Amino acid sequence: MMLKIEQLNAYYGAVQVLRDFSLSLNTGEVLCLFGRNGAGKTTVLKSIMGLVQRTGSIAVEGEDMVNLAAHLIPRRGIGYVPQGRRLFAELTVAENMAIGLMARDLMTTRRAAETRKKVLALFPPLASRLDQVAGTLSGGEQQMLAMARALCLEPGVLLLDEPTEGLMPSMLTTIREVIMALRHRGVAILLVEQRVEAVLPVADRVAFIENGRIRDVVGVEQFSENRELFHKKYIGKYVGISQ
Repeated sequence: MMLKIEQLNAYYGAVQVLRDFSLSLNTGEVLCLFGRNGAGKTTVLKSIMGLVQRTGSIAVEGEDMVNLAAHLIPRRGIGYVPQGRRLFAELTVAENMAIGLMARDLMTTRRAAETRKKVLALFPPLASRLDQVAGTLSGGEQQMLAMARALCLEPGVLLLDEPTEGLMPSMLTTIREVIMALRHRGVAILLVEQRVEAVLPVADRVAFIENGRIRDVVGVEQFSENRELFHKKYIGKYVGISQ
């Protein structure tokens, strides 16, 4: 078991968002977390990263991280791509990637160079833009950079929050291909998304959150066979397949 969350409660001040939330993620698995706006999806990812007040258990390969400071969590091999990308817009592509490489503080110079090379192989357009300022990239290129920066950690677990937001169909294909490549490498991926059909082809299981609690976890085939029912119950109106 790569990631195991048990009885997780999360708060913004006095407001409780997650309530006894439990979920597991296996090595080399893509688990999509769906739910309506305000259900607590992003809070799950922020809780794993130590960015909100929380109690309960968040264990990676048996090591409980719930009491770790936020800056120590990436060093445990947890990569996070937040909604909106959150790049350093005034820095270059290379400098943004260097920040990701520095987050694993035991990485040698040689290993960092090898890691950067492997990451750029997943995102070829970035290799020719290393000296370009991140803020001048297209939306799709910025999403690639946000993922590349997280992958510079060499994560065993990758958290993706709305990775397809605002992307053209051609870029959706690129993102899906990268996710599939990472899955084949054994990376465990927890993916929060509103555009269900955009990520369903890469999913192994789907989980549904409602009012801060897990309500259902099913295989992708079961979801596909009953998608109208699941949409109506947990996500909203089903409008069919879109690319």
